[in-house]
Amino acid sequence: MEFTRRHLTAAAGAAAATTFTRTALGGWEPSERYPDPAIQILDPSFAKYRLALAGVERLATGMRWCEGPVYFGDARCVMWSDIPNNRILRWDETTGRTSVYRRPSNNANGNTRDRQGRLVTCEHDTRRVTRTEYDGSISVLIDKFDGNLWCGWGMGSAQQDGVKIFDPTGKPIGFIALPERCANVCFGGVKRNRLFMAASHSLYSLYVNTQGAPGG
Repeated sequence: MEFTRRHLTAAAGAAAATTFTRTALGGWEPSERYPDPAIQILDPSFAKYRLALAGVERLATGMRWCEGPVYFGDARCVMWSDIPNNRILRWDETTGRTSVYRRPSNNANGNTRDRQGRLVTCEHDTRRVTRTEYDGSISVLIDKFDGNLWCGWGMGSAQQDGVKIFDPTGKPIGFIALPERCANVCFGGVKRNRLFMAASHSLYSLYVNTQGAPGG
């Protein structure tokens, strides 16, 4: 059975209309129906992971090439790199606002957190891995290995735009269609069941019926 957004409350519908407009999001709009057709079941085993009333959301757009999303549960935010624009961005889960966390970022690429919750970043420009301390200062973890350290570009699928899900044997069981190439993903949200997807020019999310690993 399909549900349109009109079946939801008027307030929620108005909020969705305000958030997802062609003007604000460069011509992309979310699905008007549930289940979202962007979430494709390639094998019956994937059906249990799909939430019938969850759809793909575009949280931010206008970047040149996104990489390295990492979720900060204590701050309720996602950080990711916009490599050519030489910046790290921050999306606030409570306000929905995107801001610049660091510029210049030394063309930062991948990001993660260490066991103490600090941001760890691979930098293209300096060919090094750094850690952002609690006071905002930056420590160099490594800048040479056997004479050099290469922090290379991540690449999305050359065949399809979106995210493909595989079972433990490598069999594709599901696909999340996006209007652009997706580089990498991370889990977050209060219940760790929100999948954040860093695509070419945008950050997307989708609530799913599974959880990412603890941490973040």
